[in-house]
Amino acid sequence: MGRWDIDETREHIRRLFGEMRRPILYIFSGLPSSGKSTLAQELAKVTGAVYLRIDTVEQGLRDLCKFKVEGEGYRLSYRIAQDNLNLGISVIADSCNPVELTRREWNEVAIKSNANFINIEVVCSNTSEHQERVENRKSNVDGLKLPTWKDIENREYRSWDTDRIRIDTSGKSTDESVKDLFAALRIGNIT
Repeated sequence: MGRWDIDETREHIRRLFGEMRRPILYIFSGLPSSGKSTLAQELAKVTGAVYLRIDTVEQGLRDLCKFKVEGEGYRLSYRIAQDNLNLGISVIADSCNPVELTRREWNEVAIKSNANFINIEVVCSNTSEHQERVENRKSNVDGLKLPTWKDIENREYRSWDTDRIRIDTSGKSTDESVKDLFAALRIGNIT
């Protein structure tokens, strides 16, 4: 696959979403090291949407407020997302989003703001590859302690029972995964 194909798809997405009147809440979900932050950041570059990463928000709360963060990072992020959507600015929410409750709450943020929303689940279906990513990953959020493979294996992450775009990054380069995401957004591949 050539770089030209990805650039052409990026331009199509810019044109397509530039013509839409309502903002979009892109809701990324998936386990740590699945590739969701990489894809979310690439989409933010193309769309110019606000990028909102739960890891950054939660670490900021830990650093500034000195308390154990549970659901506060999500709840604060919902408010920030809603403020931007109300202004007509699209938002990319990057979080594990592991259970029906948070998935529903993200959707409600968009609905309350009269915005469109797209759920995007990112997975790495090859367990060995996923484990290798976890073990070799470096944090790009100051102070964030990354989960171990055992943490991820023991983490609650529920199966989806609603429609979403599903991107499997296993065995693919970043460019290939980005192309898959943009193609799914282009043609509305929902599973």
